[in-house]
Amino acid sequence: MTDPSRFPDPVYQETVLEPLFEGVKAHHTGHLRAINRAHLVMLAETGIVPPGTAAALARALAQIDAEIDVPSLRYTGAHEDYFFLVEAELRHRLGPDIAGALHTARSRNDMDHTVFKLALHDRTDALIGDALALADALVATARRERDTLIVAYTHGQPAQPTTWGHYLGAVIEVLLRDLARLDAARGGLDHCPMGAAAITTSGFAIDRHRTAALLGFAGPQENAYGCIAAVDYVTALYSAMKLVFVHLGRVLQDMQFWTAFEVGQLYVPNAFVQISSIMPQKRNPVPIEHLRHLASMTAGRCDAMVNTMHNTPFTDMNDSEGEVQVAGYAAFDSAARVLALLRALIPACRVRADRVAANMDAACATVTELADTLVRTEGLSFRQAHEIAARTARAVIAEGAPLGAGHAAFCAAFEAEVGRAPTLDVTAFARAVDPAQFVALRTRFGGPAPEPMDAALAGYAATLDTLRAARDARITRRADADRARDAAFSALMTDDQRTEDKIWPQ
Repeated sequence: MTDPSRFPDPVYQETVLEPLFEGVKAHHTGHLRAINRAHLVMLAETGIVPPGTAAALARALAQIDAEIDVPSLRYTGAHEDYFFLVEAELRHRLGPDIAGALHTARSRNDMDHTVFKLALHDRTDALIGDALALADALVATARRERDTLIVAYTHGQPAQPTTWGHYLGAVIEVLLRDLARLDAARGGLDHCPMGAAAITTSGFAIDRHRTAALLGFAGPQENAYGCIAAVDYVTALYSAMKLVFVHLGRVLQDMQFWTAFEVGQLYVPNAFVQISSIMPQKRNPVPIEHLRHLASMTAGRCDAMVNTMHNTPFTDMNDSEGEVQVAGYAAFDSAARVLALLRALIPACRVRADRVAANMDAACATVTELADTLVRTEGLSFRQAHEIAARTARAVIAEGAPLGAGHAAFCAAFEAEVGRAPTLDVTAFARAVDPAQFVALRTRFGGPAPEPMDAALAGYAATLDTLRAARDARITRRADADRARDAAFSALMTDDQRTEDKIWPQ
């Protein structure tokens, strides 16, 4: 059957090929250049490509990189994508035989996954750096606010006193676990697919370890089929990334609640407050709202990446490549905005001691310690002590009095339950229900008292140092690889021994 059509169909060009081309321009040309250079160096060092051919290719690649203004390129359909544009330029400059030598022992399959991993290297290391900076800010704020009392809430109701520093310590611990998951996912990016070629590696004696090293990977990915089929490096990364913003979103919910007029224990400074256009009394801490929706957008974008991979065949397929990968980069953009804004906002906020004290009094938040004290000093069971504390709380709440002024109500409750007067006098009672005393007594591992908090903060800082060192080591390895690749590539261009037998056979 005669087919008069010609590639590409205009609609296919407009809806698929042109967007793909724009995505490569925006995100991947530098990585493609790095792969071309690393692969050529490896081919030359293994003797697969003769020195003269390697020198000609190196010079031509350098010229193409210098002369083509990538941002100004427009997709015309003359070449399927940027990869074929470079191949066409090589053929134009060197002829088809020498130009074609560069593609020896590689495929678009292994190249594409390598490009995607390289692009994710940069973004993930930047994301981890931003998250580490947020964690540093949280640790510094927790140190500053170690002794600052707040009301802790459970089930949306005031529960017990703790400190702003203790609350932030819980946030830090979750963030550290999230960072550990991100760090592990980053490790999944660190094995190079190059050399897998289409599916099964190559009959040429390539050196996959050398190519991996020149590109800054820890080593090659072993199974060649997995190199072109497995996308767990994508699903693992975006799954780990999503959790960061799901968990931070819960903290943002608390912040929104704490800044409400009726609670008011967290003060957001004017620099982060917008006013109403009609109600002059309003102080709207809208950055919290922006943070909440940006965190949700980030989590949603991560979900989109994982869900896109669902039920795709376990082989090399466009379903999980190209435009899909570019779409995922938007998650990193919104993620960076969340981390930067939260890093600025939390240290700027302050706790309103007057509102904390009022809420503690209104809710009898320290009454748990009254029950504990009765167990220790009066020899009661905790259930008896709990009943006395509950009666005391109900009485003072009914009177609208602070718990610290409720010694008479306490004595009545004690005698009704035990049948005798308590030994706890007014002074001892006031001390038992004092919020600062409540916190100071909780010296157990993980508690809010100064001793366990200081130990915890030191531990958080040490963990952050370990995570930072791992990230810095990866960045250093990439930078070293860039220098080594540039040096090896430059050495190819200076090889002037271009005898006929050293040119790729005609």
